[in-house]
Formats: sequence, C-alpha cells, structure tokens
Amino acid sequence: MKTRIFLPPVNKPTGGVTVLRQMADILHQAGRDAALVARDRSGWRPAGLADAAPVMEWADLDLGPGDRWVVPEGWVNGLTPGLEAQADCLSYVQNWAYLFSSLPEGVRWDRLPVGFLAVSDPVARYVETATGKPAPVLRPGIDRAIFNAPQAKPSGPPVVAYMPRKNKAVADQIRAVFEHRNGPDRVRWRPLEGLDAFGVAEALRGADIFLMTGYPEGCPLPPLEAMACGCLPVGFSGLGGWDYMRQAQLRPRHAPWTPLREVPWSGNGLWCADGDVLDAALCLEEAAGMIETPGPALDAVLRAGQETADAYSTVEQAKALLTLWETL
Repeated sequence: MKTRIFLPPVNKPTGGVTVLRQMADILHQAGRDAALVARDRSGWRPAGLADAAPVMEWADLDLGPGDRWVVPEGWVNGLTPGLEAQADCLSYVQNWAYLFSSLPEGVRWDRLPVGFLAVSDPVARYVETATGKPAPVLRPGIDRAIFNAPQAKPSGPPVVAYMPRKNKAVADQIRAVFEHRNGPDRVRWRPLEGLDAFGVAEALRGADIFLMTGYPEGCPLPPLEAMACGCLPVGFSGLGGWDYMRQAQLRPRHAPWTPLREVPWSGNGLWCADGDVLDAALCLEEAAGMIETPGPALDAVLRAGQETADAYSTVEQAKALLTLWETL
C-alpha cells in the first residue's frame, strides 16, 4: 500500500502543512512507501531535512485501488485523483472551521466515499456529529528537543508572549483592558513575529506567560510549545484546544459544554471562552499575580504543562501514526 499526501500550494509552511510533512516523514522513515504530492511547482517544499519523504509532482501521482490518499480539509477538489483511482481517500480535518468551506454546491460528505481523520478529540466530535462519519484522531507533535524549559526565567516584570497574527484586534483589546486596570508597566509584551521554530522557542523561554488569542483552532500548537518552554498559558481554546487544555482556575468563568476526554494531567492554564476579551484580561491579571508571587499553585500548573507537552511530543505522534496506519 502506498501513502500519498496532498501538499497544498502555500508560500511558507503553516502549522497544518508542517503536520502533513511530519506524517510523510514518519511513514517514510518507518520504511513505508510514502510521499508528499505537490499541487503546484511554485509552492513551498520541504528542504534540508534528513531522511525526508520524497516530494512528487502532481502529474506523477501514482494512486491505485488499496492505496491511501490523504488530503487536508478545505481542499475537497484535491480528493479527485484518489476518488478516480478508487484509493482509500481520507480528509484530515486539522481545523473544524473549514470542514464545509470548499464543498461544491450540492455535494455532501455523507455521499462521498471519503473517510476522515481528526486532529483532536473535539474536532472528531464535531466531524462525527455534523456528518455522521467517524473520525479517528491523529494528534500533532512538537519537538521537545527544540521546545523545552530553561533552568530559570528572567527577573523583572512578567513577560507576556503572544502572536499578533492570531486575531490581532482581539489581542489589542485584551491588552487595553489589562493596562487600564493595571497600568502600562505591570507586564512586558513580547510579540512573536517572523521567527522560525528555534526563534519561537528561545522567545518563549524568555517569557513567563503566553496569551492565546487564536480561534477557531483544531489542536493549537502554540500553547503546547509555550507549556514546553515553561510558560503559564492564558486565553482561548479555539474549541480544538480542549483536547489538552484543562482549567487551573478554582472558580472558572467558562467551561466547555461538551465532555472532555480523560487525561493524566491536571489544570495546565487559565482558559476562557473564545472572543471573551474581558475574561481573557482578567485571566491574564491572575496569571501575572501568580508569576509575581510564586507558590504551589504556579508550580502545579507549570508541572502539568510539562506533562501535557510530553504527551504531544513528536515521538508520541510517530507512535500514534504508525499504529493508526495499521488499524484503519
């Protein structure tokens, strides 16, 4: 059985594209016949990676019955070669918000011979509830050799790292509320922009708090990377974050309405409803207080963050993928 994975035409690797590349590499390194298939010659391609999976041109796609064709959600037309070849077609849903975004008019998922993979438990619930089809979960992974905690954090006012590209207007509102309540100097702000993975990890090791402003999300990696680097995370789940996010507040103002899977770690952040600017600012205020006056509560949250990050390592990702490919 061959595995071919659709590589969307992008200018630079997004988190979702990186996960597709990781999948191909894991299968290739395990001795399986796996390759990425580039839709466009001008798009981004992985380069300089040891023992990376090959990248095929679209014209050379060689699918047949019994082969596996993986296409990310939002690229429904990319399923066509697999459907025509009667291959085992899988739509890998990495963000629930795009599940229906590219379906042609009159086309329904329940009438297509296509299976699903989901990037997290909340996304799997969404897919199955919306389409009636099951979606086995394949979680992403972070490289713990890159994302790890320092011996100690820098002294001085707490440093808040955040990603301006994730709903910048909302992040600005949270900052405005926080500064109106606490003044402009209680925390220092560290925007994460234009950095590669090593740069992001270094910046997070120099931060105390990570403010998550992204939504919707399938299984957001930035909070996991922040936990791995010893940050106290605060903010939104994007829905998919509830795969691993667990509330550390004793009296939270928000809780998800769907049941959460059992996990071995305890509260690993201060989480609020998506888009709730005021609650996010209040959570940020509480987090700043925990950093300023460390104690057992902060230690417990940071410890839970390390346990969470370990469960989402690339090692665990590889184990899960190879097991899933045997059992699908």
